[in-house]
Amino acid sequence: AQLVESGGGWVQPGGSLRLSCQASGFPFRNYAMTWVRQAPGKDFEWVATIFGATHTTFYADFAKDRFTISRDNEKRVVELQLDNLKPEDTAMYYCVNGGRGAVSPRGQGTQVTVSS
Repeated sequence: AQLVESGGGWVQPGGSLRLSCQASGFPFRNYAMTWVRQAPGKDFEWVATIFGATHTTFYADFAKDRFTISRDNEKRVVELQLDNLKPEDTAMYYCVNGGRGAVSPRGQGTQVTVSS
């Protein structure tokens, strides 16, 4: 599996970003896809998961009402819309080929920094 994330950057608190992950090398529509994040010095933290066929979504409590995961099986893309960002959302964000609990295979990550 190959996963390439993009879309990270620096935003002020309350701002928004849209992360994207381009997937290749596996039957994308058959797999759940997950976003995880890792802040410096901390473990991976599950953010959200979306199923392949039904597009059913699941969110960590901190992500509910602020983040939205989506996918386009034709384009082999999974996205994560981040709204109302907070400083504690600062982390490297990774997309993962798998469901909740999976941390690999993952891409190289995209950095999200929230500060004023």
